[in-house]
Amino acid sequence: MIDTTKGFTLTRELDATPDAIWSAWTDPDQVADWWHGRGGSTPRESVHLDVRVGGEYSYTMVDGISGEAVVTAGVYREIAPGERLVFSWGLPDAPDDDRPVVTVTITPLGELTRLGVELRGVDGVAGDGFYYDGWASVLDELVQHLGQMEVFG
Repeated sequence: MIDTTKGFTLTRELDATPDAIWSAWTDPDQVADWWHGRGGSTPRESVHLDVRVGGEYSYTMVDGISGEAVVTAGVYREIAPGERLVFSWGLPDAPDDDRPVVTVTITPLGELTRLGVELRGVDGVAGDGFYYDGWASVLDELVQHLGQMEVFG
């Protein structure tokens, strides 16, 4: 069982609609475009999303320098379209209760939208070169995918 006292949250305020952000997380074509770190890639054929409570997902991130491929998988636990997405995240063969849990929140702020990504079950801090920095890089790719300038994050 994961230790949910560990974790961190990243936020971005984006010039994008909640629907555009939601689609980026739930459309396989869009996920393939951004769900990887800076300089990496996610082959479209590796992205499988069954976006429903209890549905599973998987994708492969490929490092742009080493070519190392990492398969990640999980189970959707909560879905509120355009507002909230909760899923486990980790190695495909790990028991689901042993995977960290990601909570994505999408909050309209008038002309902007706040995206929050909370990861529970692992620690992370800026500069760790691992969980925190990895997810920060992924969110930077999402910002670029949306074709928007990050306003604050």
